[in-house]
Amino acid sequence: MQIKKITDLISNTTEQNLPSCVKSEILSLFENFNPEKYAKTRNYLDGHISRLSIAIKHGIVTNQEIFNLNKQKYSYIESEKFIQELAWRDFWRSYAYQNPDYLWKDVEEYKTGFKSHDYRDELPNDILTGQTPTAIINHFIRELIETGFIHNHARMYLASYIVHFRKIKWQAGAKFFLEHLLDGDLASNNFSWQWIASTFAGKPYIFNLDNVIKYSGKKIAINPSENLEIDGSYEDISKRLFPNL
Repeated sequence: MQIKKITDLISNTTEQNLPSCVKSEILSLFENFNPEKYAKTRNYLDGHISRLSIAIKHGIVTNQEIFNLNKQKYSYIESEKFIQELAWRDFWRSYAYQNPDYLWKDVEEYKTGFKSHDYRDELPNDILTGQTPTAIINHFIRELIETGFIHNHARMYLASYIVHFRKIKWQAGAKFFLEHLLDGDLASNNFSWQWIASTFAGKPYIFNLDNVIKYSGKKIAINPSENLEIDGSYEDISKRLFPNL
């Protein structure tokens, strides 16, 4: 099923009755969430995650409600990583409120040895349609378009691929995500893209095939011969992507 809006996820709901009929159900599902397990497995594509981002995005539940529920069962030490992620969401929104121009403008210069004008403005058709030379990237693109959701680590891989491997401005990728993500939050999305790009971080975020294989677990079968574009050591990939550094 192709999902285009949040009501597609839940039967017998409309945009009008969604908050009242779903909020209690979502909060009850949170009872099964374990922040310690989240901290240990959250980077794995089949790891233990809350899946609450869609509900937060659409105002069905708030960060404070989630924090309070978690506090009833777990200590701060047990929940530290999860609480940090809730705090990041609030930080991005606060920063956007104070600096609205930076939602679509580079906070700092790229730290890649290139200037902003060296990057292309638009996504090419092979990325828009999931037909790039790299099979795992195509998998993430199709999952994003068809379901409206991909794991955060997959978002990082895809963002890094677009900006650094394909040398396209982060703004183009950020718009692409917002067009498809059911949990697409403008501040969290755009400033995370800037973090990947290095315009809001000390260095660019890159990855390689070994890293994808490690964190994909058994969820995705990966054939190295179909992913040569991202194969190689971090040192070799850095030299290839950033020859001016």
